[in-house]
Amino acid sequence: MKPEKERLFDEYVAARYPALRRTAYLLCGDWHQAEDLVQNALERVYSTWHKMRDPGAVDTYTRRVMVRGFVDGKRLRASRELPSAEVPDAASPGPDSARRLALLAALGQVTPVYRAALVLRYWEDQSVEETAALLGRSSSAVRSASSRGLEQLRAILGDSVHEIARS
Repeated sequence: MKPEKERLFDEYVAARYPALRRTAYLLCGDWHQAEDLVQNALERVYSTWHKMRDPGAVDTYTRRVMVRGFVDGKRLRASRELPSAEVPDAASPGPDSARRLALLAALGQVTPVYRAALVLRYWEDQSVEETAALLGRSSSAVRSASSRGLEQLRAILGDSVHEIARS
């Protein structure tokens, strides 16, 4: 029989893994790297699980570790990675698949810090303050990163932004 803390951790992972994986995918644009981001974050969470007192703080801490891992990893790999024009995983068929592919491709070209701010603010629906806490930045820095990230998205999408909005 597992100790209570381990059982609670297993339950947390089972409940939150799909949502964490989707967020990680939006951050990095690759399902395999998303798996790695989530696994690394959960590894860190597990190592501090015995210190966790507030269940609500677990999600915040997990996302913070995941986002920081992505941003820091991008900085370290930036000099040796080559960007690709193609999305590596096929989108699920559906009426908005072209829009989703265009947005994911554009999101993949946004600066990592801006991308993290956009994913947390608009995908995770986090407040400016919550995003600031997750990124370890001030609220004004998050507002600025969100604004600049949206500017980058608009510049990348160009005229197709209007077609995407209509579809």
